[in-house]
Amino acid sequence: MKRSTRLLVSTAALLLAGSTGFAADIIDGPTGDYCRVVGTSNLVLTENIVDLKAEVVKLMDESVAVANSSEWIHSARPAFVWASEAKVACGKAYGYLKTNYRDEDYLNKCECFHDRMVEYMN
Repeated sequence: MKRSTRLLVSTAALLLAGSTGFAADIIDGPTGDYCRVVGTSNLVLTENIVDLKAEVVKLMDESVAVANSSEWIHSARPAFVWASEAKVACGKAYGYLKTNYRDEDYLNKCECFHDRMVEYMN
């Protein structure tokens, strides 16, 4: 019993000693440039709400088509993952747009994730 307790304490101490302090979340941790292919989002810059809705729906439809395609579901490339993320982000952006609210965060994510999907498809 004492041996298993010492082993548990030793393991916990080793894990804590090797920790960088960022744990599972990324708050205040290192960040990557996940939207390097996007730059400034064209969706956010679109002034006309009708044009903006049409473009978000177009990106969402393309993402849904890739996410439902067995070609990309079974592919080794991460296009399916980005398509899944894009369809959610674009869907949320569109939901906000239906109430005439422009959620810049979801508009940026929609375009970013769609562009990443397209990048991995080529």
